[in-house]
Amino acid sequence: MSVKPTPEIELLRAAYAAFNARDIDAALARMTPDVTWPRAFKGGFVRGPEEVRAYWTEQWSEINPHVEPVTFHPEEAGRILVDVHQVVRDLAGAVLADEHVGHRFTIAQGLIQAMEVCPLPSSGHTA
Repeated sequence: MSVKPTPEIELLRAAYAAFNARDIDAALARMTPDVTWPRAFKGGFVRGPEEVRAYWTEQWSEINPHVEPVTFHPEEAGRILVDVHQVVRDLAGAVLADEHVGHRFTIAQGLIQAMEVCPLPSSGHTA
């Protein structure tokens, strides 16, 4: 079953597309000035668009991640859990990881305010 696309889901789809295209400016345009983003590749968090830019630039110089949103699970308080198919390759193209991960987003005023990596639900609610 499919959840009707909402502005928040369209925002996230566009952000994933921009990330995969390595269009940092387009991705950052979808974030609040105080965005909090996980340094999933290194640990910890970055805050604000310029720290996200620096983190992604560093990440892409070492690995080649591709993330495709599969399902969206709307939650309370402006949050959406996304089941993401993530394929991470080294710079030579060898697959380092091919897995599903959870990304939980907090949306505020039509923009991404926070993202965290989290477990996916074990039972199937789909979007």
